[in-house]
Amino acid sequence: MKVSQQNIFSTLPSDWQETLETELNKEYTATISQLLEEMKKSGKVIYPEEKNIFSCMKMTPFNEVKVVILGQDPYHQAGQANGLSFSVNTGAVIPPSLKNIYKEIATSIGNLESSDGSLTKWAKQGVLLLNSVLTVEESLPGSHAKIGWEKFTDKVVSKLNQSDNIVFMLWGKNASKKGSIIDRSKHLVLESAHPSPLSAYKGFHGNGHFLKCNKFLKENDLTEIRW
Repeated sequence: MKVSQQNIFSTLPSDWQETLETELNKEYTATISQLLEEMKKSGKVIYPEEKNIFSCMKMTPFNEVKVVILGQDPYHQAGQANGLSFSVNTGAVIPPSLKNIYKEIATSIGNLESSDGSLTKWAKQGVLLLNSVLTVEESLPGSHAKIGWEKFTDKVVSKLNQSDNIVFMLWGKNASKKGSIIDRSKHLVLESAHPSPLSAYKGFHGNGHFLKCNKFLKENDLTEIRW
């Protein structure tokens, strides 16, 4: 299947296009693409840049996914969103949620390899850094929550569910909604409060997810993630 060059889904890497072929032929994905094009023409600033909307899939091929960390929607200020959930580009100020993620890793594992806000090292190890919603309008968090992205990312999770031995980290109520799609007899599903400063104290800190993730990978003869 070949997606029209006018459609943003044409920027998906070929392995993901093949995996999601039936979804890419549906009307709602064409609608997402059309809405984003109309917003751009009207002068609205959308994050991340179009070339980065599917960065998480470009960096983590479908058959190499070992871990899924599910975020909500992209950062909504300039110089932040790069298409990987919770990640920012090297040199950018580390956002509060990511600081809490790093704190949990340092506390539980005692060794944090990441030194800045870029999580590309994780993505290249098989960690799919997926947001439920893949775009956002500048300064308006949640602004693209109803244009169809959730349906698309539900399908992404559903396709991954057909694989074996994947760790899904679902933080907060929005992420936990996708837990109903996942077969817990095949996969490890880790749920807790969101790492946002507003909720991290309700159970994110001390959740041990990064330790539990690597234990599961090791038990299933998969390479552990260097966090």
